[in-house]
Amino acid sequence: MASAAALPVVTVIPLENEMEADANSLPLPDVMKAPIRPDILQDVHRDISKNSRQPYAVSRSAGHQTSAESWGTGRAVSRIPRVPGGGTHRAGQGAYGNMCRGGRMFAPTKIWRRWHRKVPVNKKRYAVVSAIAASAVPSLVMARGHRIESVPQIPCVISDSAEAVEKTSNAISLLKKIGAYPDAEKAKDSQGIRPGKGKMRNRRYISRKGPLVVYGTEGAKLVKAFRNIPGVEVAHVDRLNLLKLAPGGHVGRFIVWTKSAFEKLDGIYGSFDKPSLKKKGYVLPRAKMVNGDLARIINSDEVQSVVRPIKKVVKRAPMKKNPLKNLNCLLKLNPYAKTARRMALLAEKQRVEAKREKLAKKRSPMTKEETSAVKAAGKSWYKTMISDSDYTEFENFSKWLGVSQ
Repeated sequence: MASAAALPVVTVIPLENEMEADANSLPLPDVMKAPIRPDILQDVHRDISKNSRQPYAVSRSAGHQTSAESWGTGRAVSRIPRVPGGGTHRAGQGAYGNMCRGGRMFAPTKIWRRWHRKVPVNKKRYAVVSAIAASAVPSLVMARGHRIESVPQIPCVISDSAEAVEKTSNAISLLKKIGAYPDAEKAKDSQGIRPGKGKMRNRRYISRKGPLVVYGTEGAKLVKAFRNIPGVEVAHVDRLNLLKLAPGGHVGRFIVWTKSAFEKLDGIYGSFDKPSLKKKGYVLPRAKMVNGDLARIINSDEVQSVVRPIKKVVKRAPMKKNPLKNLNCLLKLNPYAKTARRMALLAEKQRVEAKREKLAKKRSPMTKEETSAVKAAGKSWYKTMISDSDYTEFENFSKWLGVSQ
């Protein structure tokens, strides 16, 4: 099962009182090869973190501890209830409304608000498994901000003798031995005062998160040894909390495992084939793709041997052309269109030629013979018009026509 955590075995780091030869190797648990789902983890983290909230609400009588009544209409003031009495500034002031000084808030908070959230058990387990798997990827651990440059390997597993540590000074020496102390120092140096009103609500200081030490023996003494180191948290492998495995909903917490705790992971969460021994019927979620290199899968011989060959001849649908605009397309539909087009062009050419000759004839200068002929024809037409008309009977028209009666 290939995944981001590719180490087949993990070496147990010996402590100062042990020999280097005593170091042995452990197989990597299948839970650290599970798919990493930040989306599921963030949903579960958001819902689980709401379950520790304490209900709050304002007093039911807040803003209503006065016998205010409205003055009604006709007094040139608004109809908001007003405090009775006189002689003080309070008399006549608006009351009850959320816009009034001393009034109630809008939609007062109630203690029966839905504070808590129910999360499906399988979804919670998926989130925890993803957080554990992400803690085995060095790049995700470093991306979260942990200082693991001097840690020999990730996941970091130490021998079981660490569970017998009682003093905080010995715990600090242990962290220095495995290279995890720079991360604890980072958490210590980051301690600062919270901005905002949280300073007044029992959460004055904030700091970064350091390593999480996971032990496997119930009642181990290292709990008291590590609890006074800023940023360092301790958890039992049977009670791993998502809020500690992925603080803020961000994957990649730096975890220091003891050997006994590391060996119990397969029994607690099971494998991809065998169900868990502690969680009834639970089997680890399997990734949709074992190999994330999609290009390598597509170009592999196994896939390429069964796929169809490349289509070298591509048949493209021809573009439909408009026969009213495209001549070649029109000739395919109507071969006579070529003859009709030619005849129309010839007729147009003849019309243009005739019009040009007519205009040229009108615009050319006339000879004297032609001019005299035109005048003679006009005079003869005028005489004919006078003789044929009956206007000569009227004196006015006769004068106008220039004809004597």
